Amino acid sequence: MIIRTRLAAGFCTLLAALAAGLAFPAGAAAGEPTGQDAPKVDLVLDVSGSMRARDIDGQSRMAAAKQAFNEVLDATPEEVELGIRTLGADYPGDDRKTGCKDTAQLYPVGPLDRTEAKTAVATLAPTGWTPIGPALLKAADDLEGGAGSKRIVLISDGEDTCAPLDPCEVAREIAAKGIGLTIDTLGLVPTAKLSRQLSCIAEATGGTYTSVEHQDELTDRVNQLVDRAADPVVTPVATRGADRCAGAPTLKSGLYTDREEFGQQRFFRVDVRPGQELRASVSVAADRAVNPGYGVLMRAVTSKGREIVRGEAAGNGRTDVISTGLRYPKAESDDEDAPAEAVCLAVSHSFSAASGVKATPGLPLELTVDVVDAPSQAGDVAAFGLGRGWWLLGVLILTGFLAGLVWGWLSRWRVAVWRTN
Repeated sequence: MIIRTRLAAGFCTLLAALAAGLAFPAGAAAGEPTGQDAPKVDLVLDVSGSMRARDIDGQSRMAAAKQAFNEVLDATPEEVELGIRTLGADYPGDDRKTGCKDTAQLYPVGPLDRTEAKTAVATLAPTGWTPIGPALLKAADDLEGGAGSKRIVLISDGEDTCAPLDPCEVAREIAAKGIGLTIDTLGLVPTAKLSRQLSCIAEATGGTYTSVEHQDELTDRVNQLVDRAADPVVTPVATRGADRCAGAPTLKSGLYTDREEFGQQRFFRVDVRPGQELRASVSVAADRAVNPGYGVLMRAVTSKGREIVRGEAAGNGRTDVISTGLRYPKAESDDEDAPAEAVCLAVSHSFSAASGVKATPGLPLELTVDVVDAPSQAGDVAAFGLGRGWWLLGVLILTGFLAGLVWGWLSRWRVAVWRTN
């Protein structure tokens, strides 16, 4: 099982490398970064009353956050559009309904005026509640529009106080929109409960969670995340697979995202012409608590349901993401006008929900599709699928036969020499 898992992981890595290294045609293909829109970052800071606690390098959490923000603002790359949103900064009262609406845009997302942003940060004082869920919804609205990368960096020292609006569910809803938004979270001197909540928020959108107990750690981590936003990224294109091949959407080369519910199978269609090769991989992420022991299966089938090739992988709970892939080369045709073959990619997984876990929305699915010219050299196994193992078998048989003849001749010679002596 370990060997099979490693082979599957290696195969998926190969597919990912091949997909990343192949240039797409002129014009932006699905999931291709255009580089036309500036990356956007919204820093979401908890300014609730608990930020008065003096347990970060002898200063209050609020003072440490202000110092970190000032250093981050100085180091923000020119090409990044940055904004700052607060939660719990304005309402000091006890009315829960009002406190759970307490989120505001301190500095709008856009070209950065460092002096103006620092002035705004200096006015902050720990005040009220911790409405993380509502703040994330508003932050997602702050980042609307454009095709560049979008990132929310949430910094909090306490769990959400506005249930039943679960911030994990909010993050899943944001991810389900397919707008390519990533949420990274940082917990200031976190409790176990806060760590679980912030980890859940980050995992739902493919982000990261970091525990912070020192001011320089906070500065360094936020700087890393802002710098990362400036890196070119490929944003998956949202699509919706069908429950059967006939109604499946037709995909071109690119990166796609979808949601797949427990026990569901999704179909996607790809046109492959003679002399071309289809390379595809899929990853399914567990963004919530699931039962151990699961797998993912991807099959390439004809429009009539006949299986062509498959890729599968299994896991046991040690990882939140499981991936597999496949390759299918279509033989060349003497007919230059030969039509393309409709190949359907069927994706299914065996994740199951733990007790009390919501089944919807489905688990996040990321699909990579690449259609390229098939290898032309006969020595490339991919040019013949995976069916050239008979060459090795033939070589082994011939080698064994010759070795047997040589061994027999040597044995007879040794016996003859022994009798002579």
